[in-house]
Amino acid sequence: QLQLAEVGGGSVQSGGSLTLSCTASEDIGSNACMGWFRQTPGKKREAVTQINGGGENPRYADSVRGRFTISRDNAKRTLWLQMNTLKPEDTAMYYCALVYTINGYCLRFPRDDFKYWGQGTQVTVSS
Repeated sequence: QLQLAEVGGGSVQSGGSLTLSCTASEDIGSNACMGWFRQTPGKKREAVTQINGGGENPRYADSVRGRFTISRDNAKRTLWLQMNTLKPEDTAMYYCALVYTINGYCLRFPRDDFKYWGQGTQVTVSS
């Protein structure tokens, strides 16, 4: 069973930066759409960004576009989320997710059928 593990969360002040990483327990190849989600207590989980299996066509939620960057290295089995100019409203538990698709294309944003999920890493942004 594939497992995903996120690291990199923490506490920062508004305007700061953090980089999250998500490492898969086994080879994921280039046939996996991957993404980042976030959730705060009492709220619905929000899709933040996702990326095709080959690392192309990143898609972003309007709330993070221009501030967050998703990237991946399949050889390292790792997905990253570079978060800049963080705001208090970015405070949440962040999760990475993966779903195998035809040719690794995510096709739509957001996908709602991610099969594998990490345990999450907390990001807290203070004003």
